[in-house]
Amino acid sequence: MLPAQLPQRHYTVDEYFCIEAAADIRHEFYQGAILAMAGASRNHNRIAGNVFAALRAALRNTPCEAFTLDMRLWTPSGLYTYPDVMVICGPIHLTNDRLETVTNPTVLVEVLSDSTRDYDQHEKFALYRAIPTFQEYVLIEQATVQVVHWVRSAGDTWTSQRYASLQDILACTTMTCQIPLTDIYARVEFPAATS
Repeated sequence: MLPAQLPQRHYTVDEYFCIEAAADIRHEFYQGAILAMAGASRNHNRIAGNVFAALRAALRNTPCEAFTLDMRLWTPSGLYTYPDVMVICGPIHLTNDRLETVTNPTVLVEVLSDSTRDYDQHEKFALYRAIPTFQEYVLIEQATVQVVHWVRSAGDTWTSQRYASLQDILACTTMTCQIPLTDIYARVEFPAATS
């Protein structure tokens, strides 16, 4: 959580689920804090939709399945959150909570914004790494062409590759699929360069 956004009150998981079940917006929960997830920009929605569509098509005849936006994830550290895109390979494992929450993602995708970039790149990534099934993390900038792809390898080490050209192709290793950056950034409107 972003320190400036931590509430004063400490909530229980049951209180979080009550709030979440009645809310029109999604909330993240961690260590007793409930944080409303801000609405996403057009570029954010386009990128998340583009990645979901590309993965859904690529994974159609495989044991893997892509989900987007409203699929809640739980990490072993107790974070409840909503990744922009998530891929699950094999059967879906859920918590025993009263609201459906996934525990076994293989790939997680986050579209970055100014307000979430540091959190997604550092603290959230650290919380995600505790998930045993988690193998790949894709971070996508929305105001410029830049994708960082993290892959878990032997010894629980993570290596990254950066893509910064629309001619590049993101290669997901776990699922053996490729997504051209032109597909990821289709219809995205970049800010005009200032001179």
